[in-house]
Amino acid sequence: MLERLFQLREHGTTVRTEILAGITTFLTMSYIIFVNPEILSSTGMDKSAIFVATCLAAAIGTLIMAFLANWPIGMAPGMGLNAFFAFTVVAALGYSWQQALGAVFISGVIFLLLTLTGIRSWLVAGIPKSLRAAIAAGIGLFLAIIALGSSGIVVASPATKVDLGDLTAAPALFAILGFFIIAALDAMKIKGAILIGILVVTVLSMLTGHSEFYGVFSMPPSLAPTFMQLDIMGALHTGFVHVILVLVLVEVFDATGTMIGVAKRANLVPEGKPNRLGRALMADSTAIVAGSFLGTSSTTAYAESASGVQAGGRTGLTALTIGVLFLLALFVAPLAGSVPAYATAPALLYVAGLMLREITEIDWNDVTEATPAALTAIMMPFTYSIADGLAFGFISYVVLKTITGRFREVHMATLLVAVLFVIRYAFFPA
Repeated sequence: MLERLFQLREHGTTVRTEILAGITTFLTMSYIIFVNPEILSSTGMDKSAIFVATCLAAAIGTLIMAFLANWPIGMAPGMGLNAFFAFTVVAALGYSWQQALGAVFISGVIFLLLTLTGIRSWLVAGIPKSLRAAIAAGIGLFLAIIALGSSGIVVASPATKVDLGDLTAAPALFAILGFFIIAALDAMKIKGAILIGILVVTVLSMLTGHSEFYGVFSMPPSLAPTFMQLDIMGALHTGFVHVILVLVLVEVFDATGTMIGVAKRANLVPEGKPNRLGRALMADSTAIVAGSFLGTSSTTAYAESASGVQAGGRTGLTALTIGVLFLLALFVAPLAGSVPAYATAPALLYVAGLMLREITEIDWNDVTEATPAALTAIMMPFTYSIADGLAFGFISYVVLKTITGRFREVHMATLLVAVLFVIRYAFFPA
């Protein structure tokens, strides 16, 4: 049955290889079940309910990927998008988390329509490569400042804006230790390095009396505090236009870039032949909508899926394995509740460093490409907003190309996004 359903022989793989590949990918991305509740609970959302929503959103998205696209890609609430949800939309802009979930739902519907109509392809093709790379790098810097702040390594200062925290304090020491554990294990190619780092710091924190142990296994907590709590009408407020725009842009670029990258490694997108990218993106956008109902930020494809492809994963059976493991993870809720913020901070910081690798894709020899890209990445952490970073990048790109007589190089999609951001700042200032 599995052979027929997932076309294993056609893809040159076996049931055993696919299951092992699924386990490998799950180990590399399962840190999200600890990190996501920590980030989103800062908005006032129930941490246990977010844990359940995270596991279910990841399982639903990955299972849709398995059966609709037959691709070996794992899905879960995205890093960066969860930080944007919590620290920009709710904390900085002052909207409720219910309205933020409404915005996630609307962005998912828009993403779905963009995919169905083919506009997504036009949008992705029209955004400069330099800006796409800068968006990923900027989100990395944004995650870094969140991680450094939550662990006490960097603190606020009235004189210098930011300052070095107390490195002898337990949270900072645990975060530093966790970071080196993760980096060292990853350098040694040990699967699940990030997850191991989180768990080691959590256990040490308990043993030294700095955090409490609530157990490991239990029945899943209630989803009720976040289930169907989205406020769609509240998200239709004019101030939400740029929030939804940012969610759609990041979802489109993140999902498309990740899927193409992983699929290329698995040889699933051969040149000039039909492929299932459209179906895979349908799975992504559907999962975003489902996640908003459950009570979590946008779901997206995970680059960590490449580890499963490296282990031989080629079909949706790999994704099916990942989805089942996320469902089983529902029963470790007490362990998730025992993880302190300084145990997940090193994971955030390490992922931030990985995202910074994208800056190599920027053409630094062309000022009209490099300057907007640099502004995009720099403004995200310094304004504490992914949205403002995107705005500075797109607007400056159009302005510089126009001033230097190269306006013809500006794609209509880039111009449209820049104009929308200008309208937002001119008529709907924060």
